[in-house]
Amino acid sequence: MPLATSLAAVIVGYLIGSLSFAVIVSRALGLADPRSYGSGNPGATNVLRSGNKTAAVLTLVLDALKGFVPVLVASLLAPRLGFGEGTLAWVGLAAFLGHVFPVFFRFQGGKGVATAAGVLLALNPLLGLATLATWLIVAGLLRYSSLAAIVAAVCAPFYQLLIWGGGPSSLPLLAMSLLLLWRHGGNMRKLITGRESKIGQKEGAAATKTSHPAPASAPAVRAAPTHPGARRRARKGRR
Repeated sequence: MPLATSLAAVIVGYLIGSLSFAVIVSRALGLADPRSYGSGNPGATNVLRSGNKTAAVLTLVLDALKGFVPVLVASLLAPRLGFGEGTLAWVGLAAFLGHVFPVFFRFQGGKGVATAAGVLLALNPLLGLATLATWLIVAGLLRYSSLAAIVAAVCAPFYQLLIWGGGPSSLPLLAMSLLLLWRHGGNMRKLITGRESKIGQKEGAAATKTSHPAPASAPAVRAAPTHPGARRRARKGRR
């Protein structure tokens, strides 16, 4: 019975995570599908590129909640259904996977930063706050959402191991961090080449800032020297 209920909780977590709120909110507000512009990523950062801050904030909050709520509900049901810490972590990972590979949207999902934050806040509020603070510091200083997510994804497992030690939740948390890094592979390449857009900046705008030297103007064409005999004949002709 505990195995069957745990599996059911994981499936429900995945289905909730599969609700792509970037697409849902954009459709509700009459905006273009976020998969059709910018980075093509259905997440809050790309929705912000539409210029609609309300849609971006709603996407951010709802994406975080779909990671937070399944874990919270599973923890409330834990005494009755016998869920342990490991089950809660797997439910959170399932919600994260739903965001990245949503069954309702042809498995074309986002990168999962907000959803992962919601999962961490529900599993361990202090771990979630520490990871969120890391993201805010990096994003505030450097204005790169992707870089902040990469740093936070690297730090989260270390916070868990160094402060709270290993446990049943360590493997799901590590898997979530590795998937986050994998999903940001393209951003890493853009950061290295200086083409990554900053928060609120249009996708590709960073690349257009690269200046190219103007082509040098062609030198003036000088007239070929004239033979002295030809100059004398020309003067005689004018007379």
